[in-house]
Amino acid sequence: MRGMGNMQNMMKQMQKMQKKMAQAQEELGEERIEGTAGGGMVTVVISGHKEVLEVNIKEEVVDPEDIEMLQDLVLAATNDAIKKCDELTNNTMGQFTKGMNLPGMF
Repeated sequence: MRGMGNMQNMMKQMQKMQKKMAQAQEELGEERIEGTAGGGMVTVVISGHKEVLEVNIKEEVVDPEDIEMLQDLVLAATNDAIKKCDELTNNTMGQFTKGMNLPGMF
């Protein structure tokens, strides 16, 4: 019957970890990550859940003759923010999978 106690203990550990993961996930959603392009001419702020919260464009970069450049800067700033968000998510959530040999978890 010793194996049952071990199994229960493991289940408790897993539940604790799931709670911590859910909490970390929630905290990520409250993060504000800024991506920039054009030397700060365009900034995009997203949440840790990749929701775009703000797009800021400096006046001097707005050129009616070159809308394409502005679009590229907004794209680049957004992608920069998403990349930073992915790194933050990997660092935050990675702590839960380190040292665990759970195939198929992530």
